[in-house]
Amino acid sequence: MKDILMVTHFTQVPGEAGNGRFNYIANMLSKDPNKKVEVVTSSFSHGAKKQRKLLSENLNDMNYKLTMIKEPDYKKNVSLRRFYSHFIIGRNLKKYLNKRTKPDVIYCSVPSLDVAKTAAKYAKKNNIKFIIDVQDIWPEAFKLIFNLPIISNLIFYPMKRSSEYIYKSADEIISVSKTYCDLAHKYNKKCNRVYDVFLGTELKTFDDYKNKNMITNKPSNEVWIAYAGTLGHSYDLTAVIESLTIMKNKGFKNFKFIIMGNGPLKHKFEKHIEKNQIPANFTGRLNYDKMVGLLSACDIAVNPISKGAAQSIINKHADYAAAGLPVVNTQESKEYRELVDEHKIGFNCKNNNAKDLADKLLQLYENKTLRIEMGSNHRKLAETKFDRTYTYPSIIDVINKNLN
Repeated sequence: MKDILMVTHFTQVPGEAGNGRFNYIANMLSKDPNKKVEVVTSSFSHGAKKQRKLLSENLNDMNYKLTMIKEPDYKKNVSLRRFYSHFIIGRNLKKYLNKRTKPDVIYCSVPSLDVAKTAAKYAKKNNIKFIIDVQDIWPEAFKLIFNLPIISNLIFYPMKRSSEYIYKSADEIISVSKTYCDLAHKYNKKCNRVYDVFLGTELKTFDDYKNKNMITNKPSNEVWIAYAGTLGHSYDLTAVIESLTIMKNKGFKNFKFIIMGNGPLKHKFEKHIEKNQIPANFTGRLNYDKMVGLLSACDIAVNPISKGAAQSIINKHADYAAAGLPVVNTQESKEYRELVDEHKIGFNCKNNNAKDLADKLLQLYENKTLRIEMGSNHRKLAETKFDRTYTYPSIIDVINKNLN
């Protein structure tokens, strides 16, 4: 019996909304009767900002062991309290690992750095194969919010050293994008090959959710513009609202902005929409199946990533592709912009430029044929690059290779 330990600080647990990568991989692995799989995560939900309480019916449906390591609460994503919280879960994880039977392989998400570094040190000390899955890059992601020349570099220097240590420690590097793979590989001399596997979604499940949650009351003359994701500093919904204000002032009024998600800036965006009298619907955070039904009823998707943000290929890209929506994109990521242009799935815009965004939205708003064509191209891209059924087996192969 091979023992696989999956360590992931930020993930959903059974019963929570979301479409978690690690839960999906754990379920794939646990189908093999010769594998024992354990997922170790936090007792604290980063998304809900509260301690988790698992219901017995959720636990009964699981095919793998779930362990939650105690982590203190925090309220803000960027705060000393959060960094303290990460330090504590790292320390508690170390205690747990030292009590646990040594696994055959550790599959670990990055970030957080405290958790991943603890797992890396444990793996090195005990000569255990250590596979990392780079989901985001720290401290780069924090510099968007707190970016003061020289001062930021000094403050985040310990995080930079930790991330480099984790990258160097890996026996295998997997990530959610080629951009992140290349960054991690730069610090690692052990890995001859790295693997970029988009976060993705399972298209069969996505389509089942779409059919079961189909929207039937949408006015036939309305064009729905969708955003799905966090309402936070990394996402420039202000530019989208300003672009829709430009459209409204030009006399285009048969549209509605559908905002699916929650986050620290929700109140700010709500006030901005109210001030500009933009037709909109804030749904809050939806269960994944309900989100799929509503997203699939929309006509255009917006991907408004803030200037300087570190994101590359993210969850919403998969969902927009699966829904077959044309995308209007402000994200600066070279990797994603090339996907948009090469596959003709929408338009790239200048970042933080409401006029350019409005121009591109209007091209799709006024041309239904173009919307359908670009949306069809996007769905085809989903089938080749974002469908977990076909992309995630490569992750399983990497894990299996390190079990031998």
